Amino acid sequence: MKRGRLPLTALRSFEVAGRLQSFTLAAAELYISQAAVSRQVRELETILGLALFERQHRRVSLTSAGETLLANLTRAFDDIGDCLDGLRRRDAISVVSVSAEPSFASCWLVFHLADFQKDHPHIDIQLDAEPRLIEFRSNQAALAIRHSVQSTSWSRTESQHLTDVRLTPAFAPGLLTPGTAVTSPEDLLRFPLLHEENRDPWRHWFETAGVVADVERGPVYADGGLILQAVMSGQGVALVDELFAVEHFAAGRLVRPFDISLPYGAYWLVARRFDRLPHAASAFVGWLTASLASSTDDVLGAGGSIPA
Repeated sequence: MKRGRLPLTALRSFEVAGRLQSFTLAAAELYISQAAVSRQVRELETILGLALFERQHRRVSLTSAGETLLANLTRAFDDIGDCLDGLRRRDAISVVSVSAEPSFASCWLVFHLADFQKDHPHIDIQLDAEPRLIEFRSNQAALAIRHSVQSTSWSRTESQHLTDVRLTPAFAPGLLTPGTAVTSPEDLLRFPLLHEENRDPWRHWFETAGVVADVERGPVYADGGLILQAVMSGQGVALVDELFAVEHFAAGRLVRPFDISLPYGAYWLVARRFDRLPHAASAFVGWLTASLASSTDDVLGAGGSIPA
């Protein structure tokens, strides 16, 4: 088809609808009505003489032809967007937008960003704490830091492993009354157990320690940042991320009673294309990976301490 006859408006509506698998969500992203999205997709199907969507009750799914067209359109629109962003920022690349898991942002990143700023005073970080994976479209972050217990990649993005997550029990020193000792994993059951999102991690930790335990009680917090605040305030015993707690262990603000940790997925750095990141974003990636490698070495060098 000649370039002058390309139905660009219809192609844009189809790309968004196909990427989001929803005419309703596409309408919201494009700031037009759902009827307009549906009409433009129909017009494109008429031009091509084939169906791009299978329409079912309250949902749509791509046909094989639709999947082929979507893959090409998304890549083409991303390339155009990257080119325009590069031209716009060529003279002054100074802001890097980063979307990070709330617990990672509050428990590690904010405490280390000063080191990045010291090395890169001309680059500002715009940090957003957000657990959902973003689409890396206009006005969204260039990089995302995400935690996953199982996933290692996400559609239409590239991902790089940052660091493995290991959970270890911890409590504030003031939780122990005079004459009280913690000498075996069973002793932890005398204290309130604090949970992050669900009770499965504690159940698995006790299984690893060879203990049959009832873990169906205790408050449940939404993320690791809240857990860390709760355990440091003396509310109970929690499984904390070793990466977040290593400095608290070293300073004596938290006690690590046993050197038994539970693998719990990993943190991943996610971008649409790492080879097309602006220079400032690439500088942040390099600093982040080096800093996390150093922090991981600190974790590996920290042993457990059993209070007497």
